[in-house]
Amino acid sequence: MKIEILTIFPGYFASPLRESLLGKAIDAGLLEVTVIDLRSFAEGRHRKVDDEPYGGGAGMVMMAPVLAAAIEARRDAESLPRAWTILLSPDARRLDQRAVEELAARERILLICGRYEGIDERARELALFDEEISLGDFVLPGGESAALAVTEAISRLVPGVVGSSESVEQESFARDRLDYPHYTRPREFRGLAVPDPLVSGDHAKILRWRRARALARTRERRPDLLERRPEEPGEAEE
Repeated sequence: MKIEILTIFPGYFASPLRESLLGKAIDAGLLEVTVIDLRSFAEGRHRKVDDEPYGGGAGMVMMAPVLAAAIEARRDAESLPRAWTILLSPDARRLDQRAVEELAARERILLICGRYEGIDERARELALFDEEISLGDFVLPGGESAALAVTEAISRLVPGVVGSSESVEQESFARDRLDYPHYTRPREFRGLAVPDPLVSGDHAKILRWRRARALARTRERRPDLLERRPEEPGEAEE
């Protein structure tokens, strides 16, 4: 899996790409992440990537010629598979686990970090992006944190990154259910005890309890997920 990130702030990624599971996956060669400075594709002494909007208004707009030069150079790089190119933008479809699974199946991805008031619309009209993705209905200063979120979400699905495949298969949003509650030592804390099924040693009982709790939590917090996959017979039985 190869992920490339096009940004005007490459230093933003220096620490996150060295830490935790993501850093270990990169060190182990399970995942390759390359950060590219968009300004290196800009012309002139000042490497300008933005300009004032036609028609007036607040803010600056990212320039189509710079975006086109960078995307076309990286997307179609020789000796590499064509990169699936994604613009990280607030006015796009929201990222969910199904989208992450689709992206994780691709061999190479190019993430474009937007900035300022947005991009020159001609970058869209020229079909420079294969798709656009948003983290949600809110606005960030730029797409860098969104690019990290997408990268980390994908990395969890790359074989070998997470030690236990069971952890990935049973976590929140897997099979359109939220995760079940988790407990660890001590067995009792401030008058609250670990639920009896989890200390019973009965694996079938533990599985039933976890399925039922996952369903209950989904029903309470994200009932919309039940519209995609309705409750199954016996799923609520503990």
